[in-house]
Amino acid sequence: MNAAELESFLSRAFPQAEVAVASPDGVHFKARIVAGDFAGASRLARHQRVYAALGERMGGEIHALSLETLSPDEL
Repeated sequence: MNAAELESFLSRAFPQAEVAVASPDGVHFKARIVAGDFAGASRLARHQRVYAALGERMGGEIHALSLETLSPDEL
């Protein structure tokens, strides 16, 4: 999986969100997801939602993922 594929997958998993993914080496990824659904949720809960959406891809196709999860009012 490359950064564009991961970004597309996350955009489908969080259709109302603004998603940006970068990967300097094709193995480590950094994703920024801004979603209204994250309002009022803890950082842990937000990350758990992302990991749940990714399922078995974590630890498989995706070796390492750094997340920035924000609600629109946190920008």
